[in-house]
Amino acid sequence: MKRRVFTFLVGGKAGEGVKKAGSVAAHLLAGMGRRVFQMDDYQSLIRGGHNFSVISSSTGEITSHYMNADLVVALDARSHQLHKNHLSDKGVLVFNSDAEGKSQGVGIPMTSQAEKYPQPALRIGVSAIAILVSALGLDIKRMHALIEKEYPRDIENNIAYADSIYDHAQPIIGGRFPLNPGDGEKPILSGNQAMGLGAIAGGLDVYLGYPMTPSSPLLHFLAAQAEDFGLAVVHPESEVAVANMAIGAAAAGAKTMVGTSGGGLALMDEAFSLAGMTETPLLCVLGSRPGPATGVPTYTEQGDLGFALNKGHGEFPRIVAAPGNLEEAYYLASEMLSIVWKFQTPGIILTEKHLAESRMTVDLNVQEAKWAQPKMHKTGKYRRYLDVADGISPLLFPPSKEVIKWNSYEHDQVGITTEKAEIIAQLHDKRHRKNVAIIKYLKSLRTVNEYGKKGPVIVTYGSTTMSVLEALKAGGIKARVIQPVFLKPLPVWELKKRIGSTPVVIEQSCAGQFATLLRDKLDIEPQAVIRKYDGRPFDPEELARQIKEVI
Repeated sequence: MKRRVFTFLVGGKAGEGVKKAGSVAAHLLAGMGRRVFQMDDYQSLIRGGHNFSVISSSTGEITSHYMNADLVVALDARSHQLHKNHLSDKGVLVFNSDAEGKSQGVGIPMTSQAEKYPQPALRIGVSAIAILVSALGLDIKRMHALIEKEYPRDIENNIAYADSIYDHAQPIIGGRFPLNPGDGEKPILSGNQAMGLGAIAGGLDVYLGYPMTPSSPLLHFLAAQAEDFGLAVVHPESEVAVANMAIGAAAAGAKTMVGTSGGGLALMDEAFSLAGMTETPLLCVLGSRPGPATGVPTYTEQGDLGFALNKGHGEFPRIVAAPGNLEEAYYLASEMLSIVWKFQTPGIILTEKHLAESRMTVDLNVQEAKWAQPKMHKTGKYRRYLDVADGISPLLFPPSKEVIKWNSYEHDQVGITTEKAEIIAQLHDKRHRKNVAIIKYLKSLRTVNEYGKKGPVIVTYGSTTMSVLEALKAGGIKARVIQPVFLKPLPVWELKKRIGSTPVVIEQSCAGQFATLLRDKLDIEPQAVIRKYDGRPFDPEELARQIKEVI
């Protein structure tokens, strides 16, 4: 029987190519025209820790992985023990018989076969692909073509090893999971890649970052794109240097973005406030993970919401937005770059590890990306902080015969330091009017997404949106899902029309920070708050059961 969702799980030691095997499996399924969602789970260890990758696919839209897998491939004994309970009703577990011996499932000698070739420990992940190809009933020539493309080093030995594993698997599980093809192959992106490409489409010139999971891949990705797109991508010595260099680059006219996690953004706090005073268009990507402090660095959580909303000291406009899926991450990156340049103020794209590092098939229209276009000075004497009705002063960049003065101290309209009471109040009023202008502008945008037309109301945000939408499909639940894209300023004008008085709130926060935000801003009391805060994303089937209990 052909199924709506097929899930493949591969687990093993760090350094055995588990993540690569997951990525290749995702491309294999996408090559069949199917929609794909891939989630990688890994410990903060270079070698020896337990890693696994879960890839779920469907002929229709899919927005989450499922932990109950149809096919599990365990490359080591630990993976066998951890994932033998992650099988669907008719699922198959294939394990490394060299590591586990006789046990539940189908044993294949993955290690001893790999030892016939150089660097066997690095080769073992290829066995997972051979097993998947066999289980799907695909032709061995397709496997050869896939390995040539995805494992370009030592192709001959990789194919020979894969053939030996395929020959072991074929008599036992060959063709066990026949799948319908989808409607055409689509590209696969991670959330970080989507945001990076969206920023490029919006006019990005400079990206600065200090490696910090889960934003490190954004730095690596944009560094790889630098030559093709004319980017300056820099890895400074610290997060403090990142933020201050970004302000300097923006002051010179470069559209700039930085990326980090909670601990890194904490170090940028003073610079973020500096951007508020100097009215610098500074765009920050905050990839949330469990905290406080180092927390659990390679896992996911939404505990940084309050931190993002209240970033920096003093009063100045801040814009915070959170994409609800990977396609939205692309468009929102270009839109946020456009907004911070339009209003000359710092902004944050708030994501989580689950969105930043998960990968899925996407369907993008690059023509819909926004282009950052600041208000520029044209003629006459230049005043950096010209007091205008909407608070948005024209910009001018060097080289110029005019004096261009950006100042971290309170200043007059030219940028000269002042402590005069009337000028201090005047510049405060100017920045406040800018905040009013931001709200007016947001009212012209789509600030809230709504999914579904009937049933109880569920309110969520960020990557949890993907989990909620898949849970509704998994559980056959009719509901309206409301997802604010912008969190500061919160679009209360839209949310009040759509939510009602007793919604169900779903979030990944122990304290229920999102529910608290809704109470404070909308004066509503949720019917229930479904929370998860163990570092793992929601599983759709488990979440569906929780939703049914409260509605």
